[in-house]
Amino acid sequence: MNIRVGFGYDVHRFAEGRELWLGGVKIPHEKGLLGHSDADALLHAICDALLGATGKGDIGTHFPDTDPAWKGADSRELLRAVVGLLHADGWRVGNVDCTLVLERPKMMPHAEAMRNTIAPLLDLAPDAVSIKATTNEQMGHLGREEGVCAYAVALVQRPESKG
Repeated sequence: MNIRVGFGYDVHRFAEGRELWLGGVKIPHEKGLLGHSDADALLHAICDALLGATGKGDIGTHFPDTDPAWKGADSRELLRAVVGLLHADGWRVGNVDCTLVLERPKMMPHAEAMRNTIAPLLDLAPDAVSIKATTNEQMGHLGREEGVCAYAVALVQRPESKG
């Protein structure tokens, strides 16, 4: 097998009048995340990890914020499209390991729903999707509750070519 690992990172600031979407799950909170799409930082980090592992650039290359077609886009659809690109080249996702960084709202009550949303998008069993969360110990922009940061690591694999 040809095995590769990719790393993804995304950050979005909180904004009034927006819904908070993380890991494809709507999270109750007084603010949402600001972005061209639904600003789901976790799904964006996963997209970048997958694209990076396969040498296909990043989310901004495929879904630029200058393109009105992606205005308000559901990030689950962006992730489906990324997985489609990988599958077209014979890649399959092995697993993803993700960490969210924010003071609040607390994420662990939503982790299972996130896993159960993300796993089918990646054609994985839920136990191949890890969702973790931590605070920034009230330091910096994350500690001041100005936004959310997401990290993701993904393993992808495809059979070795015989030629």
